[in-house]
Amino acid sequence: MPGKRVFRPRLWPTLAAAAGIALTLALGNWQLKRGHEKSELKTRIDQLAKEPAINVPAVELNAQDVQLRRVEARGTFEPKYAVFIDNRVRHGVTGYHVVMPLKLGDGSRYVLVNRGWVAGTGDRNRLPEVKTPAGVATVNGLALVPSKRFIELSGNTAEGPVWQNLTLERYRQAMPIPIQPFVIQQDQAGATDDGLVREWDPPDLGIDRHYGYAFQWFALAAAILVFYLVANVERKTEKEPA
Repeated sequence: MPGKRVFRPRLWPTLAAAAGIALTLALGNWQLKRGHEKSELKTRIDQLAKEPAINVPAVELNAQDVQLRRVEARGTFEPKYAVFIDNRVRHGVTGYHVVMPLKLGDGSRYVLVNRGWVAGTGDRNRLPEVKTPAGVATVNGLALVPSKRFIELSGNTAEGPVWQNLTLERYRQAMPIPIQPFVIQQDQAGATDDGLVREWDPPDLGIDRHYGYAFQWFALAAAILVFYLVANVERKTEKEPA
């Protein structure tokens, strides 16, 4: 006759389950830690946005001192050293980000400015015309260090002024001018009416993604535990009385 269910763990399934649970819990905790770190970074960004803008001088600054800070720069744009960052889509329309150096004051150093988005012409061999303010311009915006983490669509990463992505190292190798170690993401406020669109998304820190991954790892740990318990429970058969 049917008897009681008895938990009879075996050695190797126990070791495998323990290793799997330990690994998934460790990965879940790591994702939680990364999420907390990103949350703290977002709080810092919000605080920095309220502080006065840093004036960008002609001498080289430390990127870490201005990263994610509001900055202001005065100088003249140099269109001949501009690059167009390809495949930037806005509302379903493919275009470019226009990155142009601004010569700072009377010195020889420049700072790169992402002046905004412009629609493509529909002809890959013809770039859109971009209006450039004459004389001294004041640029306000957010100081960013371009990421090196991206996927290149082909081996031709730079075809003349059209580039797939922007890195400071690539720009320094291609252009004969000294630049600051960051790029200014120009604000719309205070900019001239040049037809460029400056609608910037806030930096994607991936906070929700880290918490989502943490939940998945913890759920997997729970699933391993449940499977282990169910797989190691046996029904004990009791003998019927004579």
